[in-house]
Parts: sequence; structure tokens; C-alpha cells
Amino acid sequence: MHRLLAISLLLVSLAAQAQNTPPAGLEPLPEPPPPPPGVSDEDAMEPEVTIQQQGEDIYEEYRLNGQLYMIRVTPRNGVPYYLIDPAGTGNFARQDGHGADIRPPMWVIKRF
Repeated sequence: MHRLLAISLLLVSLAAQAQNTPPAGLEPLPEPPPPPPGVSDEDAMEPEVTIQQQGEDIYEEYRLNGQLYMIRVTPRNGVPYYLIDPAGTGNFARQDGHGADIRPPMWVIKRF
């Protein structure tokens, strides 16, 4: 019984050691190429978020390259909604947090 345990421990240790040694013939990866001209880490597409509280409402302003493009409004009693500037002109349109601007159809069925 002890011999079986010793053999199994030896096999497990050999298998673990075999996984740690790299196969022969491998070469290190080359360094990645530099970024294209005009692009730096500062130009990453990471928005700058400013959080403000007015009264009991919380406003999160999202800016990209200094341009305000979206405001997330979280009222104290209610569902958060977004004010989005789709064209970059400063005219914000409200969108609810559903992800799409859903408008139900409204038809006149009968006039009295």
C-alpha cells in the first residue's frame, strides 16, 4: 500500500515538473510595434466622468476629449435616465435606461 502511494506521488510530481519546463525550440515573442503617429495612451477612448449631486438627484457627466456627450440622471425616487447629445450640437434628448428609444404607435381610431 505504501509502495502504491509513493509511486503515485512520484508520478504526480513528475507531471507537475513537466508542465513547468517549456518545450525546446521556442523563441521569445518580439516587442509589439509602436502606436501609429498621433495616437497616445492619453487619447484612449476612456470617458471622463464627473459626478455631481444637486438636491437629491445625482448627475453623472460623461466627456470625451472635453466634449460633453451624455448625462446620466439618477433621481432619488425613480428610474435613472440618460440625456444624450447624438450630433454633438449641445441639444440633449432624453432616453430611458432601456437601451433603445421606444415609442409606442399612436393612431387615431375614432373621433367624436
